Amino acid sequence: MPLMTRKEYMESLRKVKKRVFLGGEEVESYVDHPIISPSIHSCAMTYELSHQPEHAELLTAVSNLTGERVNRFTHLHQNTNDLVDKIKMQRLLGQKTGCCFQRCVGMDGFNAVDSVTFEMDRALGTSYHGRFRDYLTMIQKNDWVVDGAMTDPKGNRRLGPAEQEDPDLFLRIVERKSDGIVVRGAKAHQTGAVNSHEILVMPTQTMREADADYSVCFAVPADAPGLLYLYGRQSCDTRRLEEGTMDVGNAVFGGQEAVIVFDNVFVPWERVFMAGEYPFTSILVERFAGYHRQSYGGCKSGVGDVLIGATQAIARIQGLEKASHIKDKLIEMVHLNETIYSCGLACSCEGKATASGTYLIDLMLANICKLNVTRFPYEISRLAQDIAGGLMVTMPGEKDLQHPEIGAYLEKYLRSAAAYSTEERCRMLRLIENLTLGMGAVGYLTESMHGAGSPQAQRVVIGRMANLEAKEKLARKLAGAEAKG
Repeated sequence: MPLMTRKEYMESLRKVKKRVFLGGEEVESYVDHPIISPSIHSCAMTYELSHQPEHAELLTAVSNLTGERVNRFTHLHQNTNDLVDKIKMQRLLGQKTGCCFQRCVGMDGFNAVDSVTFEMDRALGTSYHGRFRDYLTMIQKNDWVVDGAMTDPKGNRRLGPAEQEDPDLFLRIVERKSDGIVVRGAKAHQTGAVNSHEILVMPTQTMREADADYSVCFAVPADAPGLLYLYGRQSCDTRRLEEGTMDVGNAVFGGQEAVIVFDNVFVPWERVFMAGEYPFTSILVERFAGYHRQSYGGCKSGVGDVLIGATQAIARIQGLEKASHIKDKLIEMVHLNETIYSCGLACSCEGKATASGTYLIDLMLANICKLNVTRFPYEISRLAQDIAGGLMVTMPGEKDLQHPEIGAYLEKYLRSAAAYSTEERCRMLRLIENLTLGMGAVGYLTESMHGAGSPQAQRVVIGRMANLEAKEKLARKLAGAEAKG
């Protein structure tokens, strides 16, 4: 059965010899680096849960390509149950890690590329779909993590790819050979890239005829020659270099982002799934974005569960759990969080089969889901900070609490309800800080705003699919004021 264990995943990464840079230095062993390793532990949960009997059904699926049970993160959705289980799985992982677990972008990329390559072959007589399914079969058999790489640096946003002063600001084909292509450029904001075995590249936006060289989709090993990983900084990340666990908030798990530089990377033809077919970039971007906007209904509600739980706990510790206004704020947090989850389920239940047989979510509802996500986690976080109080950001550190002279003062003056220890209070406050201001806020807040497209991107799709004319006809008919002519 092609299902790696947590330990096997960790060991497999040691064989992927990436060039990773962090803090101006090349990292010798990225798997063991204290800033990077928490994100690897988060991703490893996608393996660990797949072997737990109570979660195996949710974390795995029977592949339509091999007939074997595979990790759901490598699966092509075959029905609406698959789409719903995806959301339930993501919520579970958000609850278990309290952060981004980094494997969703590749899964969403697989499902988009599968249906689009099928339709491209049918329209153009190309052979991309067979190549892609051969590639995905390999991924499933190895149970590899694949980074979905879509976002380009973009340069001057007023200009298209071919109009940029520097042509490499969008990733492009710079040479076509008999055995493959050579690409150059970069992909930004790459979630979990350093934790991946493979990189699946997709175009970042709709392309025009002049942008044919930028209309490219392919996959490369994560340690292919010419790839560089520039690890992104996160707020409070150097706390992970300190002794102790309290001040990081989430001691075990974390997320990661990186810029990937493609410095004349060679891609053999069997790994190329689009090379110049610019009319199909629009549908590929739209479907990938739809799948990824669906994903946020699961992962963000899972992390939201953790934040709500931490807020409930700190209310108890500080003696506020019976105050009516605290209860009301917690109810509002739950209401917002379940609304996010409901949207993720709704767009899944309304999914339909594409021509390739892979199921696509309802695009309108997926965009509604993501637009809610650009707002609701921020309000949940505001309410959490309201209940937590200012000590969350003014509290001395763990070493101060342990200091032989001043520790006793902090133990005395930071104590709240007698039933709870000072350390318990401080740890819960640090977790809330992590999720709303620190490292965890990258995956919970900033990613909620900008991941899978910023709010305006969802509004564009919603406006295009709103069918306001049909709604006007409904109103006119009921009002007896039907339009003439």
